[in-house]
Amino acid sequence: QVQLVESGGGLVQAGGSLRLSCVASGRTFSSSLRAWFRQAPGKEREFVAGNSRNSIDTYYADSVKGRFTISRDNQKNMVYLQMNSLKPEDTAVYYCAAGNYRPGGSLDYSSFYDYWGQGTQVTVSQ
Repeated sequence: QVQLVESGGGLVQAGGSLRLSCVASGRTFSSSLRAWFRQAPGKEREFVAGNSRNSIDTYYADSVKGRFTISRDNQKNMVYLQMNSLKPEDTAVYYCAAGNYRPGGSLDYSSFYDYWGQGTQVTVSQ
């Protein structure tokens, strides 16, 4: 089992920045992928960013490319999401996820991820 706890959400004006953090505990070595997903009210959960243990494989949703950066500190079992130039449409609950590759997909597939945090709210005002 892997436990994930997010922090860093909050209210920010459009154009501002936030950094989300996620700490993993438990059998962290059993899952090589880390990712961030988000879910806005009335919408399905969507992939935001993800990377592999060594960060060689990193992927972003088109909607956040150039604005968000995912990074991780494996020694501390941490993963971060730096969010810049925030827009009101970025408002959502953001979830940290941990998992492993599976055949026939890519790391933006939610089915790769077995463990999820409780989420942290990000609200971007006009």
